[in-house]
Amino acid sequence: MTKTRALLAAVSIASVTFAGSMSAQAALKDEPSVRDGIIFVGMAYEISEQCDSIRARTWRGIGYLQSLKNRATELGYSDAEIEAYIDDRDEQRRLERIARQQLAAIGVVEGDEASYCAAGRAQIAANTRVGWLLR
Repeated sequence: MTKTRALLAAVSIASVTFAGSMSAQAALKDEPSVRDGIIFVGMAYEISEQCDSIRARTWRGIGYLQSLKNRATELGYSDAEIEAYIDDRDEQRRLERIARQQLAAIGVVEGDEASYCAAGRAQIAANTRVGWLLR
């Protein structure tokens, strides 16, 4: 076998191996560093919408969302895959349900502004990711 043929064979094998590993990649919704970050943003947003005395740190939130997109890119997801994930209405509803469940777990009662405020202040005091997104 010539060197050129050997090189072509190696490139072909590497391409098949790489393509195989790409197709085995987990769905973006199953990447905890991205998924959980989106949930934290949703929780902070919900608290800021329901509690008049707490505000979202909008620029910090935008920067954080951009860092989540960058993380997805680092993990090997294409812009098309990221956009499809962001635009998936079923996934949006699923993440909203999870965010509301987590809010309930920290004491939020839907429709009770005081519970949103108390949870938000506790998150800020504990400097959690949710609290970091609030002021």
